[in-house]
Amino acid sequence: MSDLAIQSGSPLLRRLKRNYSQPQRIIGLILLLLLLFFVFMPMVNLLYTSFTLSYSDQRLPEVKASGVEFEEGKFSLVHFRRVFMSKLSKPMLLIPLMNTLLITAGLTILSISWGCLLAWLVVRTNLPGKKALANIAALPYIIPSWVISLAWINVFKNQRIGGSIGWFEYMTGIAIPNWFAYGPVPIIICLSLHYYAYAFITVSGALASIDSRLEETGELLGANRWQVMRKITLPLVMPSILAAFILTFSKGIGTFGTPAFLGIPVRYYTLSTQLYANVKNGLEGDAYLLAIVMILISGITIYMNVKVIGARKSYVTIAGKGFRAKPIDLGKLKHVVFIIMVLFVIFFVLFPIYILLAQTFMEAEGDYSMANFTTHFWIGEAGSIGSKGQVMGMGESGILRNPSIYQGAWNSLRLAVLVSFLAAVIGIFLGYAIVRGKGTILSKMNDALSFAPYIIPGIAFGAVYLGMFAQPRGPIPALYGTFSLLVIVSLAKRLPFSSRTGTSAMMQIDRELEEAAGLVGAGFFKKFTRIIYPLTKSGFVAGFLLSFITTMRELSLIVLLVTPKTKVLTTMIFRYAESGFHQFGDAITMIIVVISITGTLLIKRFQSTSLVKGV
Repeated sequence: MSDLAIQSGSPLLRRLKRNYSQPQRIIGLILLLLLLFFVFMPMVNLLYTSFTLSYSDQRLPEVKASGVEFEEGKFSLVHFRRVFMSKLSKPMLLIPLMNTLLITAGLTILSISWGCLLAWLVVRTNLPGKKALANIAALPYIIPSWVISLAWINVFKNQRIGGSIGWFEYMTGIAIPNWFAYGPVPIIICLSLHYYAYAFITVSGALASIDSRLEETGELLGANRWQVMRKITLPLVMPSILAAFILTFSKGIGTFGTPAFLGIPVRYYTLSTQLYANVKNGLEGDAYLLAIVMILISGITIYMNVKVIGARKSYVTIAGKGFRAKPIDLGKLKHVVFIIMVLFVIFFVLFPIYILLAQTFMEAEGDYSMANFTTHFWIGEAGSIGSKGQVMGMGESGILRNPSIYQGAWNSLRLAVLVSFLAAVIGIFLGYAIVRGKGTILSKMNDALSFAPYIIPGIAFGAVYLGMFAQPRGPIPALYGTFSLLVIVSLAKRLPFSSRTGTSAMMQIDRELEEAAGLVGAGFFKKFTRIIYPLTKSGFVAGFLLSFITTMRELSLIVLLVTPKTKVLTTMIFRYAESGFHQFGDAITMIIVVISITGTLLIKRFQSTSLVKGV
């Protein structure tokens, strides 16, 4: 009987063994478990915390007035009512929501308008110096978004709110009104000057692939320049414009640094800054509901974008009959447009960096004369007395001699290196499991879960992890205040990009290479080290450098999670700005800008070198 049972069950056993002994299945299962714990479970915990009572909720008036004995962990709608159905709903939700939508809509419109116009001028016209202008115009994409806001404060702040006058008022004597120094107007302008790079980069690629003969054919049929643009060019690049829209809008919903620097001083709150204020005031349940609102807005935006693109007709821009990209002659306007482009680059790309650098050499803010020049904020000793007889920089030494700065720099560097390495490695394994298991439920679940962090704004994702790991979870102790929590949350947030990089790299490797290695007895480890990794090395290094840059300049994701022991450079900039000592923050910002630009140049150089070797 036993032999018969074994024989009858052997096909099933063989099938199970065949299916679940394959490397991509084993790797996929391990990764799925990790993704469920580090991506799915935090979302579940976010919902749980939003609808239960925590220890800090004992002090809430609504809880005290209920007359019910307090019980930690008990199901409750107190946070839901506070956020959505109380007198607090307006200042806590409705006003920040309207501010967020206003800022996001404004920056999206401006960003796409500027980005598309610049892309068209650089790609489709005979504008002089296009290559150099294109490289410089993409610079805001490299540096952190809040750098421009810091420069704006230094240029346009006024004495009423900023405590001292800015560069513009010093040079012209014209007082800057509050609405232009702080609030929605400068927030929209500063963010659009960063995020226009999304539209510029994506639309440039689409415009470069359009065959000029399509437009020439329209002109031969009697269409004027505007009709050709509206009927031919615009529909062809619309998918790229929609992609830029989703990138810009989803980022705008959760952006934190710029609204914090330019909004909080005048009590202009968005969802992200209100969430930050709630956490700092011990209102975690209220904060997590705001995080859910932000996630829902981002998710709906991405869903609508997918539906719109999916419903569009297909337009072919590159065919097999040759390709020609004929630039449009700007005529006499060519040099005028070139001068305008140069001025745009100087004032809105290079000038902010110069202002921040100049600010680091000023003893007192608001005085831009050479008599106010100092090197204290770079190399000064602690307790130094300035020319005005006052202790400089809160008594701290310059950043190049400051142990606190070195601790923050060490934390930033080791966080960026560790996260980048782990993200690149996991990205390759995710790509392997997704591509080799294509079509299976396991592959689809890994693909979906690894992309999920993308739709969650950074400040909301940080709040999710704050709620998840503030207390012990099974064998995992409470991680708040530890460096490990910064690594985990940063790694999880990088997964959408690392998984896409790994998937793209794996799609270029034919399965036959692995099968051939298997025929000569090579195991998975040897296949991976001898075949998979060497062929995906360029993607691995590029992914490493990209994660390194984004982690070094990250603020919104970790601002809720850092402590004095785990502080990093970006959060130190934020603290210095809060304290009114912009010189220290601006000096640290310059270091991050240099690291970001250097890392980007390394990526381009490595990719070009890999391309030459491949040819």
